[in-house]
Amino acid sequence: MSKVIIPEGYTPVLNLYDTQKAIGLTKRLFEDMLCGALNLRRVSAPLFLEASTGLNDDLNGVERPVSFEIKDTGTEAQVVHSLAKWKRQALSDYGFEPGTGLYTDMNAIRRDEELDNLHSIYVDQWDWEKVITKGERTPEYLCRTVRSIIHAICETEKTLRAIFPQLSGRKPLSEEITFITTQALEDRYPDLTPKERENAITKEVGTVFLMQIGGKLRSGKPHDGRAPDYDDWALNGDILFWNETLSQSFEVSSMGIRVSPESLDRQLTLAGCDDRRSLPFHKALLEGKLPYTIGGGIGQSRLCMLLLGSAHIGEVQSSVWDKETKEKCREAGIPIL
Repeated sequence: MSKVIIPEGYTPVLNLYDTQKAIGLTKRLFEDMLCGALNLRRVSAPLFLEASTGLNDDLNGVERPVSFEIKDTGTEAQVVHSLAKWKRQALSDYGFEPGTGLYTDMNAIRRDEELDNLHSIYVDQWDWEKVITKGERTPEYLCRTVRSIIHAICETEKTLRAIFPQLSGRKPLSEEITFITTQALEDRYPDLTPKERENAITKEVGTVFLMQIGGKLRSGKPHDGRAPDYDDWALNGDILFWNETLSQSFEVSSMGIRVSPESLDRQLTLAGCDDRRSLPFHKALLEGKLPYTIGGGIGQSRLCMLLLGSAHIGEVQSSVWDKETKEKCREAGIPIL
């Protein structure tokens, strides 16, 4: 059954040709601004990893990777979910110093993703990671980084609107950020579901960084799932904007300061994942052999969708959709690539 929602009276702001031009411009502009803001350099990234390394991202811990056997090695490879752990290893291998980092174009397949206006089995994002010092593992450093990313997003939007005046009909994104923890959000809206809480806060204030995702709240449930072996659950969060087209909260980035040996040790036990301790990546991290880092993923199609006012992610990326979704979009005049 299709989960697509067609906003009442929606028509794409740009035609197909201008949409393609705007997508290319958005990616070039934002990439340059992100690199300048965070002092990042581009590196090449893998499309798949050997399963035995433990480097693939487990996301919420239940998603199945696309896997296959490599004929000449006899080993199992997995198409990446994201590069959260690979990036940290790469920073060590390349010898990056504190204050510098990398970014890459990450393409992934998430076969278990539930398809709707925002979700596709094809994922494209800027995966970035930066070396920090132990003393920078603080909420203050995390929030400064968030401000830099949101400034880059808002500056990209301003340039896009200058080149495509048709995009100026919507209210611009707000650079004023509300920082709030998942526990404070639960306390504020105790009778709402996690998604309803996100909708309520972003509708009220516009731009939100929702902090501390992964651990259980006082209700006994986590706000959302997070794998235990990349973000420190006390030092992570999601960047959310109010999406005027869809009238809902819209996540552009999941990010955070990465686990230290101590927080990895604690989170592996809390998540019931102690079996991962013997994997090469986890063993190196627990032994303190990898640098302290901060990083995240910023959705490329998600950002284009937000800045162009698109109602469906299929307007800005080419993927596979169910028949009902394609029919609904065609009837509504929404071009799905």
